[in-house]
Amino acid sequence: MSFVCSCQADKEIAGNAVVGDYKTDVGLKVLTDVDVAQGAERTELYVPLLADNRIAVVVNQTSFIGKTHLVDSLLSLGVNIVKIFAPEHGFRGEDDAGKIVENGKDLKTGLPIISLYGKMKKPTSEMLKGIDVVIFDIQDVGARFYTYLSTMHYVIESCFENDKTCIILDRPNPNGYYVDGPVLNSDYKSFVGMHTIPVVHGMTFGELAKMIVGEGWVGTGNLVVVECEGFNHNCTFDLPIKPSPNLPNLQSILLYPSLCFFEPTEYSIGRGTNMQFQVLGIPDSAAGKFTFIPQSMPGASSPKHKGVKCYGENLQKISIDDILKNKEIDLSYIIAHLGKENISKITSVSFFDKLAGSSELRTALEHGLSEQEIRNQWQPQLQQFNSIRQKYLLYD
Repeated sequence: MSFVCSCQADKEIAGNAVVGDYKTDVGLKVLTDVDVAQGAERTELYVPLLADNRIAVVVNQTSFIGKTHLVDSLLSLGVNIVKIFAPEHGFRGEDDAGKIVENGKDLKTGLPIISLYGKMKKPTSEMLKGIDVVIFDIQDVGARFYTYLSTMHYVIESCFENDKTCIILDRPNPNGYYVDGPVLNSDYKSFVGMHTIPVVHGMTFGELAKMIVGEGWVGTGNLVVVECEGFNHNCTFDLPIKPSPNLPNLQSILLYPSLCFFEPTEYSIGRGTNMQFQVLGIPDSAAGKFTFIPQSMPGASSPKHKGVKCYGENLQKISIDDILKNKEIDLSYIIAHLGKENISKITSVSFFDKLAGSSELRTALEHGLSEQEIRNQWQPQLQQFNSIRQKYLLYD
């Protein structure tokens, strides 16, 4: 059974919109939280469903209604929250990428916090004992390897297996204006890629939840999707809160699908600086004139090349306009730095292939294929995905 709350998503934003420090005139709308009503904000649609139920929430630092955390907002409305589940980076979103999140207690509310990013990534029957409804409210950035998608999958699956209602409070996807990249080969399924979807899927979590259920990737059960209002797929979204410690602004989020492939390589992509996912470099002066030195900081306690000068590229000089108008993953960085002559700079072949969803991208780089030849490889699967995607879109 699936219930989807309806909404309108047709607010128009004038061209040449100014968003923070960004200005765009490439035809895409750039929305802020002023323009969009997040699913969480539409309490009149879902709070009545929570009456007389015991509630667990899957939340992090992005789970806000205005300036108030969802947990505090719902408690003030008399909702009986009994448990918090925390994903990668923790309940407050401060832990390093990949760091095990520990169980604990929220000091403000006294509620127990159960980790979904440690030994157990899927809620167990014991964890859901005494729970009637699970609410999932986490901001996504629209890339297959962003692990909150895998967490959502496991939450839905566990809810269905244990006869619990799962409510997804939808939020805009800042990379939801295009679809691109290799589609996952199921042989390479992992926590950084569980679904046969491309790297950039162009869907919100609410839409993906519908796809996960509709395509039979989990069993059957009661799914409720509370839609955003004011969002559509011809826009990007300037997030009011960092979705994770190393995605500090809109530029980093837009570059993330192109630069995440450098994680299992010799290259630093700015962790340990204030330019995360906006720079690219290694300790080799031949790599470029731009320099930076990674240091320990919140969210990057032991960054790659800590204390060592890195040379490379400053991608902050690329305008938001230029990123938006491409509407595709930028392969130029990968080809330039990990192409045929530099393929040995990939330090973990298995992790690189998991991010790509197969070995095809790495093999193409080894053979020196051009950007167009690489793109041609994933077009048939991408077309198939686009056909399936249309069935689950909630926004124009």
